[in-house]
Amino acid sequence: MKRRTLLIGTAVVGGGLVIGYRAWTDSVAAQAAALVTRPGESLIGGWVKIAADDTVTVYVPHIDMGQGTHTALAMMLAEELDVDWSKVRTEQAPPEKAFANGFLAKGWIMQGWRVPSFLDGAVDATFTEAARFLNLQLTGGSTAVRITGQVGMRIMGAAARQVLLQAAASRWEVTPRELTVAAGVITHVRTGRSLRYGELAASAAALDLSSHPPLKLRQDYRLIGTSVPRLDIPAKVTGAQTYGIDVRLPDMRYAAVMSAPVHGGKLVEVDPAPALAIKDVEHVVPLESAVAVIARGYWQARRGLAALRPRFSDGGNDTVTSARLDAQFQRALDGSDGAVRRKIGDPAQALKDVAREKVVAAAYRVPFLHHAAMEPVNATAQFKDGKLTLWAGDQAPLAAKREIMRLSGLSADDVTFMPMPLGGSFGRRGGANGATGFYFAQAIALARKVAPLPVQMIWSREEDFAQGTYRPQVATRLQAALGADGKPIAWSQAYIDGVPSRVESFHIPYAIAHQSFRAVDSRHHVRLGSWRSVNHTQHGFWIESFIDELAHAAGRDPFVYRRDLLPVGSRARIVLETAAAKANWGSALPAGIGRGIALIESYGSVVAQVIEAALGADGTPIVHRVVAAVDCGDVCHPDTATQQVEGAIVMGLSAAIAERITIERGVVVQRNFTDYRLLTLARTPPRIEVHFVRSDGAWGGLGEPGLPPVAPALANALFAASGRRFRDLPLMP
Repeated sequence: MKRRTLLIGTAVVGGGLVIGYRAWTDSVAAQAAALVTRPGESLIGGWVKIAADDTVTVYVPHIDMGQGTHTALAMMLAEELDVDWSKVRTEQAPPEKAFANGFLAKGWIMQGWRVPSFLDGAVDATFTEAARFLNLQLTGGSTAVRITGQVGMRIMGAAARQVLLQAAASRWEVTPRELTVAAGVITHVRTGRSLRYGELAASAAALDLSSHPPLKLRQDYRLIGTSVPRLDIPAKVTGAQTYGIDVRLPDMRYAAVMSAPVHGGKLVEVDPAPALAIKDVEHVVPLESAVAVIARGYWQARRGLAALRPRFSDGGNDTVTSARLDAQFQRALDGSDGAVRRKIGDPAQALKDVAREKVVAAAYRVPFLHHAAMEPVNATAQFKDGKLTLWAGDQAPLAAKREIMRLSGLSADDVTFMPMPLGGSFGRRGGANGATGFYFAQAIALARKVAPLPVQMIWSREEDFAQGTYRPQVATRLQAALGADGKPIAWSQAYIDGVPSRVESFHIPYAIAHQSFRAVDSRHHVRLGSWRSVNHTQHGFWIESFIDELAHAAGRDPFVYRRDLLPVGSRARIVLETAAAKANWGSALPAGIGRGIALIESYGSVVAQVIEAALGADGTPIVHRVVAAVDCGDVCHPDTATQQVEGAIVMGLSAAIAERITIERGVVVQRNFTDYRLLTLARTPPRIEVHFVRSDGAWGGLGEPGLPPVAPALANALFAASGRRFRDLPLMP
C-alpha cells in the first residue's frame, strides 16, 4: 500500500468519518439543494440540476474571467451525462460551504492516486470537508479544466448518468444493462419504452452516487474536442452580461476613494469642506489609510475627491525608488543568506572542479508589473435590517464571504456575497493577494455610513494603478559549469523571492546532474500579488534565457542543444521538436531578423515557442511571428484553448516589451494606460500559430502556461538578430 493511501485511509477511519459518511453527505446535499432548487427541479450530486423540462444546469465553482471555463466544465459533465447540449445551462455556484470545491482539494492532493474502493466515499467526504473548512472555491492556477473538470465534472456526469439509468431500471423492473441512453433519453430496447431525464431526476436524486463511475474513452467523445458555441458569449456580445461595475440598485450612492500614495501609509488629516461644497456630494469619509467622497453620482464623487487635499503618512518609505530596490536586491544576493529550495547533487563542488573558462555566469532582472485589467476595482455594498449584501468580482468567492464576515463582524446568516463575473483579473482579484480585504474594508465602511442605502465604490483608473498588487520586481544570479562536450553538468542559482515560489516554478526539464536554487528574502513596502502564471513568468525567463547562453557558450544550435538534453520520446522533447518543425527552424530569414526558442512546463502543460523578431530603428522589438506547440494532454474546446494560448502570448509580449511599474519617493509612478505601455493591435505579431500535441499525459492547464515562454523566446530571438544579450525586462529601451 502506498504511504499516501495509508495516511488518508488512517485519517478517514480514525476520524470516524466512515460511520457518519452517509448522514453527512445527505446533510450537505440537502443544504445545496435548498440553495438552488425550486419545485420541479432536482439536484444530483450537488453540482448538476435537472428540471422537469429536461433543462440541465451545471453549477460551476469557478469565476468567469473571460477564459471560457464555464462552457468547458459544462461540456465535460454533459459528455459523461449523455445529454442534449442545447438543454445545458451553467450558473455560478453560490459562495456557500455546501458548494466548496472538494474536487479541487482532492485533485490537488491525490494527483491521480487511488485508494481502496471501501474508502472511496469517506475520502470524498474528507476532501469535501477540508474544502469547506478552507473556504475553497478558487479560480487560479489553471485548475478549472485539469482538476475540477477531470476530478469533478466528468465523474459527476458519469455518476448522474448511472443513477438515472438505475431509476429507469427500477421503474420498469429491468436491469440497467437492458437500457440505452442518448441525448437525455433512456430507452428500453426490447419494449421500446423511453423516459426523459426530467421524468427521472427526482428518483435519481435519492440514489447513492458512485465515486468511480466508468468514464468514456477518448474515441467515444461527442462533445469534448469540439468547439460548441460558448454559453457566455451571447450576453457579452449584446451587453446583457452584468459585471460588478454594472450593478444598479434603487437610491444607490457612489463613492470615489483616494488611498495613501505610499503603500502602508495612513491618513493624517483632511478638510472635508471643499468637497461638501460641490452639488450632490453628501459625505466625506475619513478611513484609516484613505479618504472617500460619497455622492449621488460617480462623477460628482470624483469632483469632490479632486477638491480635497488630504495629508498622508508614508511609513518611512518616501526614499524608496526602483533603483534603490534593485541595489537592495543585489546586496542581498551578495550575501550567503537564503533558503535552499531545491538541491540535486553537489553543484558547488562541480563548479570548482571545472576550468574557469567552462563556467558561465549571468544576472537577470524583471520589474514590477500591474495586472492592467479593463474593469477597475469596484464593490457595491448595502447594510439593511442588520444584514450586509456585497456585490463584487473575486477569484475566491467563498473565502471572500469569510473575509466580509470578518470585516463586518456579522455571522454567515447575515452576510450575502454576490460574486460577479470579472472584466479581466489575471490574479488581480485573487483573495490570496490580500487585496480583497483592502478594498472590501473600504466598501463596508462606506456602506455603514449611508445605511440603509446601497453604495458603489469605484476606484479610478489612477487609483487602480497606484494601489495594485504587483508582480514582484526581482533579480537572480546564475552560474553553470559545462562539461567537455559543452553540456551543463552544474547549475547554481540565487534569486530574490518576491512571492514565495512553489518548487515547480524553477523546474529545469533538461538533464543537469547538479542543481541548486537558493531563495533570498528582501522585504519592501510595495504590495505584491499573483500575476498570470505567477513565478513561472520570472523563473521561465531566467532559465530559458540562461540555457540559451549555455548553448551559445558551447557553440551549439539553441534548439539542438535543448533537444539533446531531453529524454527521447518525452513530452518535453516532442513539444520542442514540434515547435521547431512548425517554425521551420534552421531555414533562412531576412537580414536583421532572428529566431529564438523556449520550453517551459507549468500547470501540468508543456509549451514550446519559437519567435521571429527584430530590433526597430529606435531599439523597439518588432515581433513578426510566434509559433507555439502545446501538450496539455487533451483539449476540451479547441477554439477556446487556442484563444487562451494566443491571449497569453499577446500578454506575454506586452509585458516583455514595454510594461513596467516604477517607484519614486515610495510612490507608483505609472497612473494610467498613457504611461503604462501595453502592446497595441498595430504591434501585435501578424502571425501567431498554436499547435496542440495530443498525448496520453494528464490533462493540463491552459490559462497560464502559454505566457512564460514568451519573454525568453523573444529575448533569444533578439540575441540571434543583433548579437546583443537581453537580461533585463522590459526589452524596450
